[in-house]
Amino acid sequence: MPTLSRRQFVVGTIAVLAAPSVMTPIAASAAEFEVQMLNKGEAGAMVFEPALIRVAAGDSIKFVPTDKSHNAESVRGMIPEGAEPFKGAINKEVVVTFTEPGVYGVKCLPHFAMGMVALVVVDDPVNLEEAKAVSGPPKAKERFAALFAELEASL
Repeated sequence: MPTLSRRQFVVGTIAVLAAPSVMTPIAASAAEFEVQMLNKGEAGAMVFEPALIRVAAGDSIKFVPTDKSHNAESVRGMIPEGAEPFKGAINKEVVVTFTEPGVYGVKCLPHFAMGMVALVVVDDPVNLEEAKAVSGPPKAKERFAALFAELEASL
């Protein structure tokens, strides 16, 4: 069996150690977005900004109660099959990682009747028709209709 010189050993070791990092694909990093919960914003009183946000599966959204007395939680019936509902506490940031493609309805529970809602779209809006069929308070329904129209215009 031939013996290796110190130089051959070091070069060979570096090549072996470097090979996995060169050969391994680099994992795509997930992004984190931020949505503000406001008493008053561009769209009026009691709003999420932005109220319509598109993300990729694996991305996260940090819902920030910029003004007090807000939370962010999923709307029953407005999440894709296989997705976990979420509910943030009042006056607390909540970070939600979205893993399932589809449309997610989001509300601020104390201000839902005032129309404080948002839509998160992950990849393809596979449950769009089901999400549109969910009922709610009149002002929330009105704001959701505008968000659905904006989403559909962008498809």
